[in-house]
Amino acid sequence: MSGAEGSRIIKREKSIGRAVTGFLLTWESLLFIFLAAVMVVNSLLSKVFLDPANLFDATLNFTEKAIIAMPMIFVIILGDIDISVASIIALSSLFMGMAGAGGAPTPVLILIGLGVGLLAGLVNGLIITRFDIPAIAVTLGTMSLYRGISNAVLGDKAFTKYPEDFGSLGQGYAIAGLVPWQLLVFAAIAIIAAVLRNSTVVGRYTVAIGNSKTAARFSCVPVERVRLAVFAATGLCSGIAAILLTSRIGSTRPNIASGWELDIITTCVLGGVAITGGKGNVLGVIVAIFLLGFMKFGMGVLNVPGKVMNIITGALLIVAILLPRTVESARRRRLSR
Repeated sequence: MSGAEGSRIIKREKSIGRAVTGFLLTWESLLFIFLAAVMVVNSLLSKVFLDPANLFDATLNFTEKAIIAMPMIFVIILGDIDISVASIIALSSLFMGMAGAGGAPTPVLILIGLGVGLLAGLVNGLIITRFDIPAIAVTLGTMSLYRGISNAVLGDKAFTKYPEDFGSLGQGYAIAGLVPWQLLVFAAIAIIAAVLRNSTVVGRYTVAIGNSKTAARFSCVPVERVRLAVFAATGLCSGIAAILLTSRIGSTRPNIASGWELDIITTCVLGGVAITGGKGNVLGVIVAIFLLGFMKFGMGVLNVPGKVMNIITGALLIVAILLPRTVESARRRRLSR
């Protein structure tokens, strides 16, 4: 072997090594490693954990939240936040319950759930964009408003009268009776979100706005229209989640989906979406969804108390905030060398 050939081989090996190191230092790859560790540890601690039927059934506990997490990615990338999503679920479920009590069929209930969710999201977006009010202030108000309407109408009561076929939406299975319909709905929405984020002008616009609204306006980006569309999409997905959740539990109660907004935001941040805006992708959030979901399922199988689950989830959120900065510092040091 000549010296030139040896030098080329060494350079190629160094290039491959840098590529592998660069991949391992990405947040998504670390999440994959954490997910694999969760699967291995839970399978060793419980013999029933890896049963396919159990794993698919476990997704029922988090797919409704996952559906809302997809548009929430774009909200946070924009530098905004929406803490009214759980209350939109309550409001959509309330109107579906009222219609169900009046004898409305399943198609009408679906249209009501979607319509109320979309309308609530549009109200959020219009107030935010037309009056230039911070999103957290607006959605804090509408969170109380939407939940308050549900509490005022229901009180201590619940709507439980729904058509028989309505229950199949949140409780039905496809593909040999193994895969929940909810999981397929989430998969479809996740694909749409990934295409929008990575392959369309919408994804580029959201990143530009999140990095600097002023610079985006000077670049002829329709800032307010993009923000309005994203909040409307978040409301629509909240309506979809309301349909599936109401169908799954078979009732509408005033405390439905209570506290979900924090779980959804936590999932997005854990998935690598920068809480300051301008950065994030769909893949990381999808991995974070299954990481948290299967971790909680495993702890549930092992009868771990809910308080301990909350402590672990909070610790993961802190890691999600701190570790990307550490990874970025390591990458910069590697590039400087």
